[in-house]
Amino acid sequence: MSQGPLEPVRRLLPALAPAGVALAVWAAWLGWDQHRDVHPDGTTTGPYEAWQVIGLVLTLLAPVYWAASRGHRAGAVLGTSAGLTVAAYLDWSDDASGLFMVGVVLVMLGSLAATSVASLVIASVTVSRDGRRGTG
Repeated sequence: MSQGPLEPVRRLLPALAPAGVALAVWAAWLGWDQHRDVHPDGTTTGPYEAWQVIGLVLTLLAPVYWAASRGHRAGAVLGTSAGLTVAAYLDWSDDASGLFMVGVVLVMLGSLAATSVASLVIASVTVSRDGRRGTG
């Protein structure tokens, strides 16, 4: 049996799709807000508001569900985490303090942990609901 020219892409799709969606969703929710808010007492916050990060997380549940419910837990976890890590790196790499890599590593570790838990829950609910067992 010969493999077609698109077979490698088809095998990587469960990781590539969440990675691409994560990059796009980061740009949509967080990429446009680049300024810090200065409060009357002189303290600064930001650049992101809580609703933006919550929106990002809730939106990312869709590609994680898509991959994990089809038995591609590794693709859901690694793809989403890779997309968020690359997006954070691209967004923060112009930081003058030089500490942006600390934030990028924290995004990577946090997204690995959160998507691991989410994909495990999704896969177990999917298995119990329809009786099939996912792989990944």
